[in-house]
Amino acid sequence: MTSSDDPGSTALTGLRPRLPSPLQEVADGRFARRGVRLLLKRDDLIHPELVGNKWRKLAPNLAVAAGRTVLTFGGAYSNHLRATAAAGRLLGLRTVGVVRGQELAGRPLNPSLARCVSDGMRLHFVDRSTYRRKTEPETLAAVLRAAGAEDAYVVPEGGSNRLAVRGCRTLGAELAGRADVVAVACGTGGTLAGLAAGLGADGRALGVPVLKGGFLADGIRTLQNEAFGGPRGDWSLDDRFHFGGYARITEELDTFAEDFEHRHGVPVERLYVAKLLYALVTLAEEDAFPRGSTVAAVITGRPFP
Repeated sequence: MTSSDDPGSTALTGLRPRLPSPLQEVADGRFARRGVRLLLKRDDLIHPELVGNKWRKLAPNLAVAAGRTVLTFGGAYSNHLRATAAAGRLLGLRTVGVVRGQELAGRPLNPSLARCVSDGMRLHFVDRSTYRRKTEPETLAAVLRAAGAEDAYVVPEGGSNRLAVRGCRTLGAELAGRADVVAVACGTGGTLAGLAAGLGADGRALGVPVLKGGFLADGIRTLQNEAFGGPRGDWSLDDRFHFGGYARITEELDTFAEDFEHRHGVPVERLYVAKLLYALVTLAEEDAFPRGSTVAAVITGRPFP
């Protein structure tokens, strides 16, 4: 891969990312008794504040932003908004976060949004109807005007665009030949799109959507087309493990995450990572992985706060 393929490869090197991220094997009887090895790709250790796939997606976009104000989108508990705000503080960039839910404007900030503000991000709240139409050119232009950020560099919700997908291709390249299946939790699908491309013919990428609706496949195909000019890699989705939708955490899922932490000493982020790990344990118990397989789980984040 050349520097032109990965425009963010040097954008944040001054912040000393830990790349490639560690690959850790864990002994887990639920996999071992079926003859399956479990590896954890510890992207949560890349950087203390720009964690996991957020680093891989933001770095190329920040390189292209070239010091301009960065405006992006997210919900009230968005990991992406927090990562963008942290990047702004660390790099001296102005950031604007467009938040879904006009009704939140008059309420006390939750810990996630409060962290964004403490890192210097200016929040702009919009109603949910406008938020759903944010990719339409006229709506986006109106949002930028209302936010006083008409000249800002715009990063889409979740950070997933052509540059981000190319940035996530390095994740696949780091894992190529190391696992038969590489699994990642999916919000907007950008990480999976890049991961599959980086793996190439050396493995299969599995996405576990954390939102319900079954809409991700078309979005991933679109992202790969924009990033690479067509489909790349062998990937699939398993939509069974969203637990009711984004930010929905049941007692069963929380108990599972606590047990995994106790077994392996790895902090388990609940919105994405817990659902991924739960899915892999379930699939192992369903004998979805042939004996002798190696499965890698991408740990994209850690608990907040």
